[in-house]
Amino acid sequence: MKILADLLLLGDPRLYETCAPVTEADLPLVAGWVADLDNVMREVRARYGFGRGIAAPQLGIMKRLVYLNIDRPIVLLNPELTEPSDDLFELWDDCMSFPNLLVRVRRHTALTVRYRDEHWQPQTWPVQDGLSELLQHECDHLDGVLCTMRALDAQSFKWKP
Repeated sequence: MKILADLLLLGDPRLYETCAPVTEADLPLVAGWVADLDNVMREVRARYGFGRGIAAPQLGIMKRLVYLNIDRPIVLLNPELTEPSDDLFELWDDCMSFPNLLVRVRRHTALTVRYRDEHWQPQTWPVQDGLSELLQHECDHLDGVLCTMRALDAQSFKWKP
């Protein structure tokens, strides 16, 4: 079982890599990966007081897998973001891989995510506002993009109080 100490931190070169797709042959491994992601997310919540989603590469699992747990657990395999809104909003983004840093970014207000669930069933989920932002953040991780790379400008960084 992976623990908080296994979480990759800002500067780890693996955080900048593009992840490989999850294949149907990987399905027997998904439950274990999700258990690891859930465990680390729980530890982050207990220690830092935040955490709604985590991407597999943050634990060195270089697969296109996102795990959310807001009101219920959701497993997204090979998520693709489509139909981004023209409307954007700005926010101070946080990340488990640099838990004390906030980064000012701009995100789409709404979009649709297409993915396969843990049973390999195709799903389509229109999201907006906070969920839209969260999925953009987590899917960026799958492409080796951190919110630090999306900062609005050089003054868009601050420490959490």
